[in-house]
Amino acid sequence: MSLLTAHGSVRADAPAPWDCSAVDGLLARFLADKEQASGGPEIAMFVELLGTFLSGGKRLRPLLCYYGWQAAGGHGSTVAVTHLGAALELFHAGALIHDDVMDGSDIRRGRQTVHRLLAESHGRPPSADRFGVNTAILLGNLALCWSFDLVHVAELATPRAGMLRALLDAMRMQAVTGQYLDLLAAGSSDIAVEKALAICRAKTARYTVEYPLLAGAQLAGADQDMLDACSAYGVPLGEAFQLRDDLLGVFGDPGTTGKSDLDDLRDGKHTVLLAIARQRADSVQAGALRALIGNARLDRAGAEDIRDILVATGARDAVEDMITQRRERALAVLDSLPFPAAAAAALRHLADMATRRDR
Repeated sequence: MSLLTAHGSVRADAPAPWDCSAVDGLLARFLADKEQASGGPEIAMFVELLGTFLSGGKRLRPLLCYYGWQAAGGHGSTVAVTHLGAALELFHAGALIHDDVMDGSDIRRGRQTVHRLLAESHGRPPSADRFGVNTAILLGNLALCWSFDLVHVAELATPRAGMLRALLDAMRMQAVTGQYLDLLAAGSSDIAVEKALAICRAKTARYTVEYPLLAGAQLAGADQDMLDACSAYGVPLGEAFQLRDDLLGVFGDPGTTGKSDLDDLRDGKHTVLLAIARQRADSVQAGALRALIGNARLDRAGAEDIRDILVATGARDAVEDMITQRRERALAVLDSLPFPAAAAAALRHLADMATRRDR
């Protein structure tokens, strides 16, 4: 994983990034050890599925973990921070597998989602779908449990293991709470912008950027000022990351994003983008949004009608402005608070990568 522009090329002025191949190598060895220790074909199947699912991710969380560690004075051996970054990636994998089940998604990272792949391989309808969902839940559970194993190794390098555990517990609870708030809002056709933003912040934003940064900093023994600086950078950037994700979920090219551009509209996802459109729509536009958003049979023509309304109401531009404002707020933190130069430069490029992307 490199520090990339929105078009996927390495920026000429980007600092040399941490080599995330160390995380990939660790995950491969870890899964191979789990398979060997089990001695059974069932775990071998889970390992193969998980290994395939882990390939192709952005590795944003391990990168942020590393630069949080560096910002807080981490130096020397990177064994512990590599284990912690790998643990975050494995936790993320488990969360995504479960998220795809709850959303009924067909595509993730340009491939079939795990539950769809398992259903197809089962080949005995009508039980195939249930088999796929249930087995995917088990795989997600396994990924979440194994992420704890990797954390235990990372904790050996710090006398503040208890504080790190508490931080990671808070991250897990935040992710679960956010997912629950998203489910709780399902079925409502009128979610206020602030509530949609709160769901965005709880479900994804904090555990995508803030918590990985804090975990790395905690591993290096950060003081409270440094932890506060990580949060001041991480919260607005995490929100901007999710707002970009919401735009890509509607306006992105599926061939590039690796996921559907219809799912969020068919599911009636309570995104800030849709909340702004509903707030600004006139009576005709509002009627069209009510009829089209959340319709499981929404076709491409209907989706295009929604996109036209999102543009006409200014909702798309408004979200772009929100992304810019949050990116600038995060970058201002790097200028005003005591981040080491190398870490600040890397975090500056990560802010660009997270918000000016096309996938």
